[in-house]
Amino acid sequence: MSLRPTAVRTWLTLLLVFGAARPVLTAPAATDLSEPAPTAGDPRVAALLETARKKAGVPALAGAVVTTDGLQAIATSGWRKAGAAKAVTPDDSWHLGSETKAMTATLAGRLVERGLLRWNTTLAERFPGLADDMHPDLREVSLEQLLTHRAGLPANLRWSSFDRSDVRKARREVVREATARAPLHPPGSKVFYSNLGYVIAGAMIEQALDQPWEQAIVEEVFEPLGMRHVGFGGTGTPGELDQPWGHFETGKPVPSNGPDTDNPPVLGPAGRVHAPLQDWALFITDQLRGARGEGRLLRPETYRRIQTPVGDDRHAMGWIVVPRGWAGGPALNHTGSNTMNYANVWIAPAKGFAILICCNQGGDGAFQATDNAVAALIPVAAAQASAGDSGH
Repeated sequence: MSLRPTAVRTWLTLLLVFGAARPVLTAPAATDLSEPAPTAGDPRVAALLETARKKAGVPALAGAVVTTDGLQAIATSGWRKAGAAKAVTPDDSWHLGSETKAMTATLAGRLVERGLLRWNTTLAERFPGLADDMHPDLREVSLEQLLTHRAGLPANLRWSSFDRSDVRKARREVVREATARAPLHPPGSKVFYSNLGYVIAGAMIEQALDQPWEQAIVEEVFEPLGMRHVGFGGTGTPGELDQPWGHFETGKPVPSNGPDTDNPPVLGPAGRVHAPLQDWALFITDQLRGARGEGRLLRPETYRRIQTPVGDDRHAMGWIVVPRGWAGGPALNHTGSNTMNYANVWIAPAKGFAILICCNQGGDGAFQATDNAVAALIPVAAAQASAGDSGH
């Protein structure tokens, strides 16, 4: 069964210029992705991941089951790089792509609670020095509209044109360029998925705190939750097979790896976080608990605001909210990809569990692999949550 809500292909537009291709390590045992591959971690979860991986023919999958009690199971299946005999492990880091958006929304919620921002803070208020040059229809765009894709902005700009060395300067330039032109449609009138909106929201956060979004998200979200192994950009040491290596939709390994093998740094608030599943699970556990009024980072009303769609659309702040029978009501979902990796998470607040899946390949095949893995793990997660509830 496909779990995908309609119109949620949320991967970023890749605008990298790859360097010279590196030699591909060869090992005959790893070249046929339909053959069995190494697995690690929880045996039952690993077996389900391996079935989904082989069916889709992707290099690797990693998965975790979370309940309100935290991480319950983690496992991996497959190879860090197609054609190389190096297995993924439960401790590996995975690129999360647009899963970053829920983190940025949570950071914004922290600032709203402290009075440094309001959900209705406008672009003209936050950037008074740019207000005169803004298109009149964009001056009153609010933080909430940016975070719910209702600001009337396009999906992307030409990201490669912005400064890589000074992200705050780059994001301010994004605000200047994006607001100088007319919106695609009147702000607030409809939803149009926009990475650009999240970059501008990140710039608003930077103005409020007088620090880069990267520093703010670490201090305000990652450190309080104990997420100690989170990074930005692509995974691994350049030229070394020490983390999962990205793959094109075709299954071919991308030419290089490392932090620079990703979208440009300016896109951080929209989708450049990478993390081990254990760290991502800490964030998802807090979101799950928050949906039940028990979160650590925010007040119950703030989680509710972040996780509730605006109007009759399904887009909340960093989440897509859809009814699912297996979830016992509304489920929170988001996918993320930089076209070389794929991440997929589903949260079932009423049932008290969440499922996290990552793949080191981009495209529809990777989506299908993660989708199938989620479906396979639903009974496992439901049983874990039920066992936890019965023990309390």
